[in-house]
Amino acid sequence: MASGEQAPNAWKVLFLLFLANLLNFFDRAVPAIVIEPVRREWGLSDFQIGLAAAAFTITYALAGLPLGRIADTGSRKKVMAWGLIAWSGFTALCGATWSFGSFIAMRIGVGIGEASYAPAASSLIGDLFPAHKRARAAGIFMLGLPLGLILAFFSVGAMAKAFDSWRAPFVIAMFPGLIFAALMFTIREPARGSAEAFRMTGAPVDRPIRALMRIPTLWWMVAAGVAANFAAYSASAFLVPLLQRYFGLPLESAAVSTGIIVGLTGLVGLIAGGWITDFLHQRFERGRLVFAAVCLAGGAVLTWFALSAERSAPTAFVTLFALGWLLQYSYYTSLYPAMQDIVDPRLRATATAVFFAALYLLGGAFGPLVVGFLSDHYAQAAMQAAGASEMTEEFKALGLHGAMILVPISLAATSVALWFASRSFPADARAMQRGVVAAGAGA
Repeated sequence: MASGEQAPNAWKVLFLLFLANLLNFFDRAVPAIVIEPVRREWGLSDFQIGLAAAAFTITYALAGLPLGRIADTGSRKKVMAWGLIAWSGFTALCGATWSFGSFIAMRIGVGIGEASYAPAASSLIGDLFPAHKRARAAGIFMLGLPLGLILAFFSVGAMAKAFDSWRAPFVIAMFPGLIFAALMFTIREPARGSAEAFRMTGAPVDRPIRALMRIPTLWWMVAAGVAANFAAYSASAFLVPLLQRYFGLPLESAAVSTGIIVGLTGLVGLIAGGWITDFLHQRFERGRLVFAAVCLAGGAVLTWFALSAERSAPTAFVTLFALGWLLQYSYYTSLYPAMQDIVDPRLRATATAVFFAALYLLGGAFGPLVVGFLSDHYAQAAMQAAGASEMTEEFKALGLHGAMILVPISLAATSVALWFASRSFPADARAMQRGVVAAGAGA
């Protein structure tokens, strides 16, 4: 393939990567959907449920670091294929667990397997598509997130009911994973950097982590990712309880409403966002990141107004929050392809792994914990303000509603970080090209 051109098999490979990403998010959602029967079977506390979620998130973040380096130095298709086999197998084993401890152990296995996927896939997309098409490709790839969640929300409960067991969905989820893994082995990988408009060497980068830490824009991107994940994981964990407690919706309606907010909006946000950010990137060097910063600021305002809705107006809350969440999806279609433009192609999987480690450890793991802590604190404060001596569901509703203000605050912080990333982006993009060209010339 000539330098700067799209790979001949780019769209076919992207479709397979999208399907595997859909399965990735589907498998992640299964435990949250069937957690109540799991809790009753083993007599778990909410803290133990949170511990299982944290174990997966922390494992996912840490395992991605060495797996990202392997993807940068070895075969990306093999890393993804074996990772798929591992996470599909461990997902099925979750359905065969006999205790809470064994369930956590299997979820850790799932986390290790899934950690292999995103760094290798992101690196591969960077070599399949030239810079002006990467946002579109990233948007299609990330459609796996909302579609995986939607599919899980609407099928897992039916599976569990049909088989009269919470274990069935875990086992069923294994089979498509094995099929996708077999197809992964057949991918023809493009050479690293082959979609760039400049020549590069295949020699490894000396001191890769240090090289990444010298990129100012990457620091701002990490800050944006931490804030965005803080908001995303907090919303995923507490939107259903908020709709039930504060707005009085039954479980089924709360679940469907949450599916609309976090799932259906992604279909529009990722597809439209990919086209818009590619269009802007071709006309303005900072276009992608400025667009995302503006959208995240709008998302912060809309989610704040949603939380200001009257308790008797859940439709207003869902509408405003969904519109805000639609805007936050621009983060994915802007930041991910922009990262490809500032990182040496030989380090892209490593950069993605470092990025994911930070945003999952500092954002994904802590978001629900901090919101939960504040919810308890505000509920206690509401009880004391009312002069009551007993905690009630009403005080818990007020506490959770007060704590959820951290979601728009986190979206606003994401906007600020993206704005600063846009300021340093042009210099870092040019520095990457100079460095790679120089390395290629000396090869």
